[in-house]
Amino acid sequence: MIRVNDSITIEDWELTESFTRAQGPGGQNVNKVSTAVELRFEAERSPNLTGPVKARLKRLAGRRWTNDGALIIFVQETRSQARNRELAEVRLRELILKALETPKRRIKTRPTLGSQRRRIAAKKQRGEVKSLRGKVNDDD
Repeated sequence: MIRVNDSITIEDWELTESFTRAQGPGGQNVNKVSTAVELRFEAERSPNLTGPVKARLKRLAGRRWTNDGALIIFVQETRSQARNRELAEVRLRELILKALETPKRRIKTRPTLGSQRRRIAAKKQRGEVKSLRGKVNDDD
């Protein structure tokens, strides 16, 4: 069981761990010991997450979200299987906490009349400068 915050806990039935051989550091054990962890969280079926939280989690997960609604976290950073398991759980917890934050609603604002006038004046001045760059006529 993973405790995300005071109100949300992830039960063991929602999580599936599988272990594979990791790339990278491992010394003599790299080809013998399965230290990489693949943590699968059945987010779509989770009763502890609300609909909007699941939608934000799906957007944050990106390619880690599967078609059947599971979130897959793969960790192979350390030589220790136990440490990789801890890292996977921490990453899952952080991702869920980030999905719990509701984004602030944007309040539409209009530019002030003064800022509009300054913008138009600057555009006219710039246009004048550019028009003076044209060819010079010798009509003397």
